[in-house]
Amino acid sequence: MKLKGLIILFIVMIFSVSLKAQENSNPIFPKMGKTDTIRVTSTNDNGVMIPWMQLNEVSIYAARIWKSPQEQAAFNRLRYNVLKVMPYALFAKRRYEQLERDLLTAPEKKDQKNLVKQCDKEIKDMFNREIKDLTITQGQILTKLIDREVGRTTYDIVKQTKGGFAAFSYQIIARVVGHNLKSTYDKDEDRDIESIIRSSGFYQ
Repeated sequence: MKLKGLIILFIVMIFSVSLKAQENSNPIFPKMGKTDTIRVTSTNDNGVMIPWMQLNEVSIYAARIWKSPQEQAAFNRLRYNVLKVMPYALFAKRRYEQLERDLLTAPEKKDQKNLVKQCDKEIKDMFNREIKDLTITQGQILTKLIDREVGRTTYDIVKQTKGGFAAFSYQIIARVVGHNLKSTYDKDEDRDIESIIRSSGFYQ
């Protein structure tokens, strides 16, 4: 009797597994409505297809409480300066990324030098038009933001594109007027700047 019972139990287990396999082989899809025209990803959950789609990241910020009117005024000045120079940092990012792509498709050193010169000219033209009028504080913020966007300091970029001597020379000039081309960006140290950027709409 015991052997017969084990055999029956074994058959039942096989039968149930077979049924489950059949259920999974014919998944159940949700019914489509007349206006359901957007294709989305779905996941098979025990034979039932569950549609889902990835949503964009949503940042929630609490209302900031200021310790004093002076602190709020300082933050407002910082916000103005960040929004002033952020477009230049984004331009540097796009232009530098474009230069790297162009250099990969230009095996000849002569062509590479021409690409670097063209990039340098575009940045200099923008400098002569707009960046030269930035304040010392705005320039300091800009060097930090370039490191944030490009992932490399302004000093490293100049060193790669124009050589170590040029980077050294530019750094000396920058230090005279209160800048540091080696400035790096730290999300914790520069949390106010990060907060301003995240709430500014530049990445929407």
